[in-house]
Amino acid sequence: MSQTYNDTITSMAEEIDSFAITNKDELEAFRIAYLGSKNKLKDLFGLMGKVAPEERKAFGQVLNGLKNSAEQKFAIFAESLDNDADASGGASADLTRPGFPAPLGSRHPVSLTLNRIIEIFTKIGFTVEENREIEDEWHNFTALNTPDDHPARDMTDTYYLAGDFTRMLRSQTSTVQVHVMENQKPPIRIISPGRVYRNETISARSHCQFHQVEGLYIDKGVSLADMKQTLNYYARAMYGPKAKTRLRASYFPFTEPSAEMDVYWGLETEEDRRITKGTGWLEILGCGMVDPAVLENCGIDPDVYSGFAWGMGIERQAMLKYKVTDIRHFFENDIRFLSQF
Repeated sequence: MSQTYNDTITSMAEEIDSFAITNKDELEAFRIAYLGSKNKLKDLFGLMGKVAPEERKAFGQVLNGLKNSAEQKFAIFAESLDNDADASGGASADLTRPGFPAPLGSRHPVSLTLNRIIEIFTKIGFTVEENREIEDEWHNFTALNTPDDHPARDMTDTYYLAGDFTRMLRSQTSTVQVHVMENQKPPIRIISPGRVYRNETISARSHCQFHQVEGLYIDKGVSLADMKQTLNYYARAMYGPKAKTRLRASYFPFTEPSAEMDVYWGLETEEDRRITKGTGWLEILGCGMVDPAVLENCGIDPDVYSGFAWGMGIERQAMLKYKVTDIRHFFENDIRFLSQF
C-alpha cells in the first residue's frame, strides 16, 4: 500500500482509539462517526478501487480490522455504561431531578414513652428487670397476697392457658418483683417493664393487652413520704415541672396503705371531658407500701425491711404525654397515626 494510504489508516486507528467515551451521549456520537450509515470508515472502503490490485486484499483486511476495533470499543463501553446506570438506580435516572429519599420509620409512641420512663428512674438508681410473660398462680396471684376468691383469678379477667388452669398470661409485671425478691436480698430498687394481658372489653380507655412498668423499692426505713417524693419526681420529669398531681386512697392486695396517683389532664374540650369522665384528672398509676405478707411470702423479714411499689400503664402515660384520646390507636398500626411520632 502507498504511504498515503498507510498514513490515512494509521490516523483513523489513532482517532478511534483516542475517542473519549464517558457517557451515553458520547457513546452515540462514536457509533454515528464510525459505525453509522454515513461513518468515516466508508470513505476508506471507497478507496478500494484506487488501490493496486495486488494490494487490495491487504488493504481490505486492514479496513476490516479498523471496523472490528470500532465495534469492540462500542460494545465494551455500552456494557460498562449500562452497568453504571444499574448501580446508580437505572439508565433513565435524571440526575438533575430533586431527590425523594425513602421514608424512614419512626419509633412507636409506646416505645418512646417507655424509654423516657426508664431514663427518669435510672437517674435515681433504679435498675431494669424483665422476666417471662407466661406465669404460674404463685407469682401472678398468691405471692402478691391475692385471695383465692379474688375476681382477678376468674377466667373472665385472666387469660389461662388451654387445658392448664394453673398457668396464665401474666396480668401484671408485679410478677417480676416476686422473682427478684425471691432471689435477691435487700436493698432492692428496680423497675420492671413489659407486656401484660387482661380479659377486658376493648374501649377508648382500656385494652386486653397493654404495657406496664412496675417499680419496687425495698430497704430499711423506707416510708410513705419516700414513695410520694419519688412519684412526684417522676410526674414532673415526665410532664413538666408544673404538672399537678394528687393521691387518692385505693386498695390493692399487695400494698397497704394503697393509693392511686392522678395527673391533671384538663377540661378544655369535649374530648377532655370524655377521657377524664368530667373531672379533668387522669389516673396514671397505682401505688402503696408493700404489704408485710408479701415480704414474708418472698422470704424478706418485714420487721427489718419496708418498701413501696407502684405500677403504671405505659399507654396511659403516652395518652397523657401526647394527648391521645383513644388507647386503641396504639394497636391499630395506622401509619397516619404512627408517622406523627
